[in-house]
Amino acid sequence: MGQHGKYRALVGAAALALTCGVVGAALADPCRQALALGLDVSGSVNEREYRLQLDGLAAALDHPDVASAILAMPGTPVRVMVFEWSGPRDQRLLLDWTPVPDSATLAQLTATLRGTTRTPANPSTALGTAIIWGAQKLAQQPDCWKRTLDISGDGKSNTGPRPQDVADQPVLAGITVNALVIGSDTPGGGVRTGEIGDLETYFRSLVIRGPAAFVEVAEDFADYQAAMIRKLLREVEGMALSQTLPDAQ
Repeated sequence: MGQHGKYRALVGAAALALTCGVVGAALADPCRQALALGLDVSGSVNEREYRLQLDGLAAALDHPDVASAILAMPGTPVRVMVFEWSGPRDQRLLLDWTPVPDSATLAQLTATLRGTTRTPANPSTALGTAIIWGAQKLAQQPDCWKRTLDISGDGKSNTGPRPQDVADQPVLAGITVNALVIGSDTPGGGVRTGEIGDLETYFRSLVIRGPAAFVEVAEDFADYQAAMIRKLLREVEGMALSQTLPDAQ
């Protein structure tokens, strides 16, 4: 390697060390909530519905009320991680753990989501595996005051361990699991109300867990953005208020 090559290598190594140092320092800051968002990209989700999820999540995070709640305590920021899931071996990290102390960071995060394109994955629905995978990622954030896993889904588990099969796994201890249930369109353009109710019951009985865990419902993928706004406000705004209200006398 010539002198020029050595110089470039040294500069690259220094830049990498600096980047790692900055990220490490950011993650060392106090954290009020670690929020892991898992998006269903199984075979029942077509290309249009895929974009409604990714763009809907980005728009929900951009919503003024949601952004205000996320940025309410910049000294103890929310950390966000986003992943996709489908089959037993198909979990794809879209956004690794990112502290969000300011609007610039939030804008970068939403730009990443809007710029994400779909990749091939197993079309099955390994819901139990997705829960454990998300919980393992949350285990990387032990210093956060609260750790929340959000699972979006439009169907029941049909491969791998079922949600009830993993309920006693130690990695789930101390984690709140919330759900966003997505209804399916009928061939004629309506919504299968009965199926939504059945799926909501399934997620409420077998998926959610932990303090104040809940299920939010989107009538279909077109309603995903609005449902995600409601869910994020309930999670993040409630967490901020609980830390800023005076202690009860």
